[in-house]
Amino acid sequence: MRLPQIQGLISRRILLNFRIDPAVIQQQLPRKFRPKLHAGSGIAGICLIRLEQIRPAHIPAIFGISSENAAHRIAVLWDDEHGHEQEGVFIPRRDTNSWLKHLSGGRLFPGEHNRAYLKVQSLSDHITFQMKSRDGEVSLELRARTTPRLPACSQFSSLAEASGFFEPGSLGYSVTGNETRLDGVRLQTKTWTVQPLDVESVHSSFFADENRFPRGSVNFDCALLMRNIEHEWLSAPDLYL
Repeated sequence: MRLPQIQGLISRRILLNFRIDPAVIQQQLPRKFRPKLHAGSGIAGICLIRLEQIRPAHIPAIFGISSENAAHRIAVLWDDEHGHEQEGVFIPRRDTNSWLKHLSGGRLFPGEHNRAYLKVQSLSDHITFQMKSRDGEVSLELRARTTPRLPACSQFSSLAEASGFFEPGSLGYSVTGNETRLDGVRLQTKTWTVQPLDVESVHSSFFADENRFPRGSVNFDCALLMRNIEHEWLSAPDLYL
C-alpha cells in the first residue's frame, strides 16, 4: 500500500547533466524506452536533492522529515498502450541518507532507495557535495558555485532552452527488486525556476565507468540549481516491462 500523495519543500535541487552517445545510452535502458535527444545527444545525469517537511498531505509540516538524496536519471520517451508518446525519466538507482526512506521506499513511497553517506556544504553561492553509497556501487564529488550563465561547453543555447528540456520530465520510473516492474512517481512543483551552476570539479563513478560508458561517449554538459520549491509527489501506475 502506498500513500497517494506526499508533500514538502525542495530546499535544494541540483540537476547534474551529461551528454551521451544515443546508441550507448540506449544500452542502459529497458527495451520499452528510448532516449530523449537534444542536439543529437542523449541526456542523463544525477538529481541531487534536499527534501524538507516531507509528510503525507494534510499533515502539518512540523511532523515532516528531511533527507539528502541522489537519483541517477536518464531522459526518456516511450509509447503508451494507445501508441501516444510519453516522456519522463528512467531512474536506474536512488540513494538516500534517510533510514526511513530506505525502509519505506517501494512500499509507502514510490522508488526503492539505497543507503548512502552524503556530506553537503551549501552556502549562498557555493555548494560542495560528496556521496558514497554504503554498498560501494556509486560515489560522487561535486564543487560548484552559482553563475549567471550556462557554461561554454553546454549544447543548450540558453537557460530557457535547458529549463524547457527538463521541466516536462516530471514522471519518473525507478528500478525495483522485480526486474519486470518499475515504480512510478510524478513530481508536481508549484513553481519551476532554475539557475546555472559553474561546476569547478565533478566526478561521478557511474558516468566514469568505461564498462558502462566507453571513453568518449559521455561529456559533462551543465548543472542547474533550484531552491525552496513547494512540491507534491504523486504515485503513478507501475510500468511493466
